[in-house]
Amino acid sequence: MMFRAIVGFRLVTADPARLAAFYQALGFDIGNAAPIPATEMELLSLRGAGSRITMSLGPSRVDLDCFEQQGRPYPGDATACDLLFQHLALVTEDVRAAWLRAREVGAAPISREGPVTLPKSAGHVTAVKLRDPDGHPLEFLQFPHGAKSDWKGVGIMGIDHSAISVRDIAASKRFYARLGLREGEATYNHGPTQDALDGLDGVKVDVAPMNPADTPPHLELLGYRHPTGRTLSPLAANDIAATRIVWRSDREALVHDPDGHLHQLSR
Repeated sequence: MMFRAIVGFRLVTADPARLAAFYQALGFDIGNAAPIPATEMELLSLRGAGSRITMSLGPSRVDLDCFEQQGRPYPGDATACDLLFQHLALVTEDVRAAWLRAREVGAAPISREGPVTLPKSAGHVTAVKLRDPDGHPLEFLQFPHGAKSDWKGVGIMGIDHSAISVRDIAASKRFYARLGLREGEATYNHGPTQDALDGLDGVKVDVAPMNPADTPPHLELLGYRHPTGRTLSPLAANDIAATRIVWRSDREALVHDPDGHLHQLSR
């Protein structure tokens, strides 16, 4: 069992029409709804039926899954360091314009002051964190001029990575390395701009990229030294917070990492 490449992401929603309209306003192309195959429902350990709207943005794919057997809503008091946290990082050449557009169509802020530029030690990116109307976290990223040459264009261009909060970053690195991912250059992020970005006080966080053979997108591990993230009850596949990364692999499977994040393997 290996994680060879990220082929997409699956968000759970109880209101697919509303959520599709939000992402369409950000520039996503929206497909038609189709039933989720019974074999996949069995893989997810869910009863009843499910439907899926497929969306695309440049090279990136995001599916909106809605289940007849509804799960729990996104916890209203969850923060960026809690262990269920998982964001999709969308690349744009104008992070402020993307932020303002998202606010117009229903996004809620995570960051305190809108976009901030992190120091060079943290990549010197300009970023802002927010939530879509269902509570799924997003991040808009604007790379410094000349960096990330694989992203070219205007507007929101695609998904660079998905970041997940983990309790033990060393253990998580070992877990993902065993599945075929390579560790990239880690950073230690802290200070006023990181506090503003995360909407938290006194942030000290290790950020470790884990790269499949084909990128983008890649996975990032967020190990918060402070504040300490809460462990919430285990996620079921129909919970709104149960975002699934879809990997190209050698089998069909549903994998939980040590902190409960869900990964769906597909041939």
